[in-house]
Formats: sequence, structure tokens, C-alpha cells
Amino acid sequence: MKRLLLLVTVALSVIMSFAAKNKKKAQQPLKPMNEFVTELMGKMTVQEKIGQLNLLPSGDIQTGVSENSSVSEAIRNGGLGAILNLKGVENIQKVQQMAVEESRLGIPLIFGMDVIHGYETIFPIPLALACSWDIPAIEQSARIAAKEATADGLFWTYSPMVDISIDPRWGRVAEGAGEDPFLGSRIAEAMVRGYQGKLSTINSQLSTDNMMACLKHYALYGGSEAGRDYNTVDMSRIRMYNQYFPPYKAAVEAGVGSVMSSFNTVDYVPATGNRWLLTDVLRQQWKFDGFVVTDYGAINEMMNHGMGNQQQVAALALKAGTDMDMCSEAFTVTLEKSLQEGKITMEEIDQACRRVLEAKYKLGLFHDPYRYCDKKRRASDIYTAEHREAARNLAAETFVLLKNNHVLPLKKQGTIALIGPLADTKNNIPGSWAPTATYQYPTLREGMQKALEGKATLLYAQGSNICRDSVLQADGSFYRSIPRGDDAMMKQDALAIARKADVIVCAMGELQEMSGECASRSDLELFDVQRELLEELLKLNKPLVLLNFAGRPTVLTWEQQHVPAILNVWFAGSETGDAICDVLFGDKSPSGKLTMSMPQNMGQIPVYYNHLNTGRPVEEGTQKFVKFQSNYLDVRNEPLYPFGYGLSYTTFEYSDITLSSEQMPANGSITASVTIKNTGNYDADEVVQLYIRDVVGSISRPVKELKGFQRIHLKAGESHVVTFTITPDLLKFYDYNLNYVLEPGEFEVMIGPNCRDVKKTEFISPSYHMTKMN
Repeated sequence: MKRLLLLVTVALSVIMSFAAKNKKKAQQPLKPMNEFVTELMGKMTVQEKIGQLNLLPSGDIQTGVSENSSVSEAIRNGGLGAILNLKGVENIQKVQQMAVEESRLGIPLIFGMDVIHGYETIFPIPLALACSWDIPAIEQSARIAAKEATADGLFWTYSPMVDISIDPRWGRVAEGAGEDPFLGSRIAEAMVRGYQGKLSTINSQLSTDNMMACLKHYALYGGSEAGRDYNTVDMSRIRMYNQYFPPYKAAVEAGVGSVMSSFNTVDYVPATGNRWLLTDVLRQQWKFDGFVVTDYGAINEMMNHGMGNQQQVAALALKAGTDMDMCSEAFTVTLEKSLQEGKITMEEIDQACRRVLEAKYKLGLFHDPYRYCDKKRRASDIYTAEHREAARNLAAETFVLLKNNHVLPLKKQGTIALIGPLADTKNNIPGSWAPTATYQYPTLREGMQKALEGKATLLYAQGSNICRDSVLQADGSFYRSIPRGDDAMMKQDALAIARKADVIVCAMGELQEMSGECASRSDLELFDVQRELLEELLKLNKPLVLLNFAGRPTVLTWEQQHVPAILNVWFAGSETGDAICDVLFGDKSPSGKLTMSMPQNMGQIPVYYNHLNTGRPVEEGTQKFVKFQSNYLDVRNEPLYPFGYGLSYTTFEYSDITLSSEQMPANGSITASVTIKNTGNYDADEVVQLYIRDVVGSISRPVKELKGFQRIHLKAGESHVVTFTITPDLLKFYDYNLNYVLEPGEFEVMIGPNCRDVKKTEFISPSYHMTKMN
């Protein structure tokens, strides 16, 4: 007994000593960052410096610390700078302790994860978030995601993804803001502010409720040929600067702490090894001062691009400006040899190491390596009622009403048939990149049962598989599968309950993993067995609503012609069931607006609103083929649903535009105003959109470009004057020589509810102004 008491006493003494030591260490003031990092690097070996450039997945330490694992060995030897995908504050604290207490210099680790649209409270996928056009709410979603992730020990997220894309075949459009650089830039800024806090840039005073953001994928990843993931990208630099670069630049100017390089080539050189991209543009032109991390395995993938062997591509990446290697281990395996052979310099290793250590300093890890390991927060700050309410409200704002032939909103009465493979699947509620289990999230069926309890009868049938091809369904489900059954039997079950119902609600579309990474599709129409079921249900001549689940724009031309009401609900996150019911039954009016054009057929792709004119343009809205003009024989040029489109349960009337002046004063601005009136019977939100066209330029200019937007709320019968300030900066563009210029001449102003249905007027710009590139 005495022996046991002695052991307990000794153990408590060690624990108290350890705690006191770390408390004292945490309270000691640090030297200024540059001095501190320089002093620390002076103590480091070459191997330890290279180790800071190494990022590995948690692997065999994912559910705890494996004392003999290769990752644990790397940590103890100072051979690791950061860890990917270790979940759980207790696990993170144990591994951090290993780095701090068992490595020679005690340098703490950075812990990161793909927290893309929420942690455990899951918000709609980013493409859906963009369709809300609600910048404060989008910023709040990132703030909540950061609060929850940091409560579980994580403090680095690989978000926001700001890649512009005009090709919905590319599955990763689900992770971005759509096709427009202006809107994408505003969302990029909001996400950085939400993750990192009001100060935007990470620093030693960063709240433990905030985390370091990582801009991705730099650059041009959304331009993959044929919409096939990881594929070649090739475009002019003028297009890069004017159409694709703005959201990256906006995130950098908002103070993003890190940047992730993309998989694709830029000017035939992979982004991870592209010095012009990572150094000339990112650091010299845009003044980025954080660190650059690769995407997963990207350094080794440069070998497939034909850039050399592992040693060669690792040296290429380092010299280009890559600071951290995610999961290739190419730096740790080859850089020391390259240094000895004179293929890289010590200065290049030091530069990369310094950037990583500076990030750790700014995160406050040298002040207190356990500052994100407060276990009490795990119980109080995650999946709270407040967070869920925010996610539910924002989800309702993202739904886009595409068609409504006097069907919606539904009444909570009678008998409603809920049919479709997406109606009762927890696995497909959150959308891709949801970093948590889905068992706790209510399905649409459960949400409708709650909404209709005591008021109406709900009948349910799955109705069909996702598609007839079981292999395709399996490939597209990843680990988010739904039960497969006999299509003929399921169809009969669905028709049987539909005959008993007063109204039919169809939950159809794609599985959540059919969009996202490595989820490209060549055909975006509704899958075969779902379309066949829908056709049979329509023959019953009952009110029918199609809820289209998708992570991308899909082709709904047949549905637009035949289905009475279509609501695009994307993948709306953990509160999907309740949020859909809020809109379906009229508690909230739909207000989402498309941020990617939806094509009439696959042959139109890419179709996007801010295109250049051709030498033989067809007038917008032309409904017939015109010989010897730029159009198709079998389909008109316009998309089925244009950029910015979305209906409401009410109607809005736009007045003509009033300009403060018809000529912009030098170094001044003008205002453009319209009066919006809610002419319907429902209180609702409207997203008022401003477009500008530069009529004559030194290079061909887009037919229109988004330059402003305001989300307003109007009660039934209410009017409101919306005013936009047009500044010279809104009129600038990169010219043929990549100078940022404002050229004099005529500009057309357009304001409306989408890019197509606009009021128009004109003004004259001030004198020529140019900003030269650095």
C-alpha cells in the first residue's frame, strides 16, 4: 500500500512539475518574430529544417498515439512540421505533447483538416452558399466552422477553395463559388475573415476560436480541360488576370495565412513547380507573406507531368516557392542530397523553413503549444442549437426556385407523397467534404414528418435506385451509399402511394459524392431510372414538386418542359430536412440565385454569362437559327437558366435606372439607382445585381460583368431604392501588356434580378489611367 502511495505521489509530482513547466513556458514573453525565428533556426540541423517542410496524414495515429509508428518516429526526430486529418482534441494534445516534449527542440506541430463547409454543424456546400449572395452569412458560416474545429483541437483549414470554373462537368465546382470573379472575390474575402477573425491576417493574438485559412487551389484548377479532374489547363495570361486570378488575389489581400498549389499545369509547368506563379505573381506582385503548401502528393505527381525524377521535382518545387510538401515525402527524402550536390541552396531551405516557423509563431504555438487543446470547449462549442439555427437559415437562402406553376408553397394539409432515392438518406445529407459522421442529421423524410405532424399525412417510397447501372452507382457513392433494390418493384410502390396523395414531392438527383473531388461527369441529365419514375408520376396529373439534389448545375431541360415546380436544393448540410421544409411549406420564400449558368444540353458546355463577343454574334434572346452567325443548328446559345437567376414566391418590379451623372468625373464616381417594388403577396428577399459592359476597349471585353449586388428584404407591397456606387476601380481591367488600366469611353450599366433580365443605361468614363505591373 505504501509502495502504491509512493508511486502515486511521484506521478502527481511529475504531472504537476510538467504542468508548471508548461504554464511558465506559456507565460514567458516571446522575442519579436524575426528575432525569435532566426534564433531558433540557428539551433536547427539541416534535417530538422527540412522536417518543418513535411506534412503527413495522421495514418496510424488517427485514433491515438502509436508509439512505434513511422509518423511518431518522424515527430520525435524533428522530421515533421504538420499533420493532416487527426481528429479529436485529446488525440491532438497527445501528439502535440510528443512533438513538444520528446523532440530535440520541442517545435510544435500544425494540425489541419479539410473543414470546407462546416465541422459538425454542416452548412450547404460552397457552391450553394454562393447562391445565397449573403456575404455576412457566408462569413458567419466560416466563423462557426472555425469555432467548432478549434474546439476539437484543429487550427488550420484547407479552405476557401476559390477556383473559377465554367464547366459543370468538373465535380469540384461544388467546392467553389461558381463562374464569376467579382462574386468569387467577395466570398473569398468573407471566408478568410470568417476563419481567421476580424483582423483577417493571422498573428500571435489570434483568438483560439479562429483558425488559419488556406487559399486553394492556386491556380486555375477550375479550368481543367473537358471538366475532367486533375486534367491539363491552358489559357492566355490575359484570361488568367481578368477572369481566374481575382478571387485568389482577393483572399491574399484579405490576409490569408497559407496557400495551396494546384495539381494542374500553368503555362505547361505544374503549379507546384512554377516559379512565375508562386514567386513572381503570388509573392512579388500580390505581396503574400504566408507559406505555400502543396496539394496531396503533388510534388511526386510532377514526375507524371514529365518534369523529372523525385529528386529533380522536389528541387523544382522548392526553388519555385513551395514551402511545405503534403504527403509526397519528396523533401525529406531528397533535399539534403540536392543540397550536397549544389542543386539547391541552404538559403532556399532556410526561406521555406522560416515561412513555416513564422506561421507557427503567428498562430501563438510558441507562446503556448496547447492553446487549441481546451477539452471543455469540445462539449460546449460544437453542433450547438445556435450553430444549427444559423445553418438552417442560411440553407434556406441557398435554394434556387427554377420553376413554379402555381404549386409552391405547399399547404400543410391532406396527404403528401414523398418519393425518391434522396428523400431518406442520412449518408447524402451534408454534401462532399463533411468531416464527421452523419448519423445525427435528420433526413428530408424526418424533417417533413416533424413539419406535418398533426396537420397532414406523409407517405414515403424510395421509388428507384440512383441509376440503373449498379457499377456507376457504386463508383459514385464512395462510402455514402444508399440501399439498392428492384427498380420495377420500387416504382410500383411509389406509384401506389402517389395515387393516394394530393401532392407529390420528388427528391431526386445525384449522390453527394457524385460531385466533389474526382467526381467528373460527362452527362448531367437526371439519371435514367429516376427520369422514368418521374415520367410515370407526372401521368397521374397531380401537383408535383421536383427537389433537385446536386453539387453542380445539371441539365433540366426536359424537367423544365414537363414538371410543374422545380426547386434546386443542392446539398444543404446538416439542417437539410428542416431547411427544405421551411421553403417547401412557405415559412420562408426562396431567394437563391444561380452563380453558375445551367445549360440546355451538354453540347453547350462551357456556357457562361461573361463571355466575349464573336465577330458574328447572335443577338441575345434570339429563338431561331441564323445562318452564318455564331450559333448551333439544334439549340439556341442561351443557357436554360442564366447566371443570377432564381424565382421567388412573390414578384418584383424594377424601375428604370437613374444615374447621378452621364459622365464619370476624373478620380470620382457616379451612382446608379433603381426602385424595387414587391408586387406580390409574400414578404421576401431579392438579390439586386449590377452589371457593366465596357463597350469599346483596347482588347475585346466581355458582353457584361457583375460589378455589384445587394440582398434586400421587402414586405409585400413595399418599395426600396437600391443605389450602387460605380468607381473607376470597377471599370479597370488587365490590357494586352497586363497593365491594369481604366480606358476612356462608353460604358453600359445594367441592373436586374439576373444577368439576362436587366434595365439598361449608359455613361462615359473619365480619362485614361494605367497601373503598371510590378
